[in-house]
Amino acid sequence: MRRMILPLMLLVAVACQLGAGPLTDEDVAGIRSAAEQEVVEATLAGDWGRFAAGFTEDAVRMPPNEPLHQGRDAIRHWAEANWGPLTITEFTMIVEDVDGRGDLAYSWGPYTATVEVPGVPESVKDIGKFLVVLRKQEDGQWLVSVAMFNSDTPLPGSQESDG
Repeated sequence: MRRMILPLMLLVAVACQLGAGPLTDEDVAGIRSAAEQEVVEATLAGDWGRFAAGFTEDAVRMPPNEPLHQGRDAIRHWAEANWGPLTITEFTMIVEDVDGRGDLAYSWGPYTATVEVPGVPESVKDIGKFLVVLRKQEDGQWLVSVAMFNSDTPLPGSQESDG
């Protein structure tokens, strides 16, 4: 009997998640707002604490061309060190799609950014895309658990592929 308890508990846990309902309209609106308003406003304000607060404590962030950052504090420190010296004059994120079940969701879409870099005479513009996995917290707030983004702009010296 004891040998059956653990498998039975696992089966119930999986069944509960599989039976979790689709996201509500309120969930989708919260996820869109978190990206399109909170992240954008925090980034334009250079408020890296507020930016990092949108991530879970153990979040993983995977930027292009460098190692991942794990944990809210590491994400904040990276933003302070890398984006802090810049003047971000324009930043947008458009959530193209949101989907999920229960307390797990994803969203993706394009972003644009224009920054002034110290020592560089002209502003630098970047266009790219993002993908995030979010987890609903006990208080109903959706926080980013995993984030990945990359630029559509080829690296200097690289050749664009035809598709």
